[in-house]
Amino acid sequence: MEWGMSYSGSGFRPTNVPVEEGKVYEAKIEDIGREGDGLARIQNFVVFVPGTKVGDAVKIRITKVHRRMAFGEVLKE
Repeated sequence: MEWGMSYSGSGFRPTNVPVEEGKVYEAKIEDIGREGDGLARIQNFVVFVPGTKVGDAVKIRITKVHRRMAFGEVLKE
């Protein structure tokens, strides 16, 4: 295995990623990505959240985690 990587059973994941797939986080949408998705940061890690706009304070569930970014969905209260 390479340094900084761990095997989770579903594939290799960087060990320094501050979010986990399936977990819920509170975040504020700070910007808009190229595809129009809201962009939040959790411990400086970029999370794209469709259907949001700048300034939204949302609870999100992480749906997919990549090495440099993640994707999440807004939880309806």
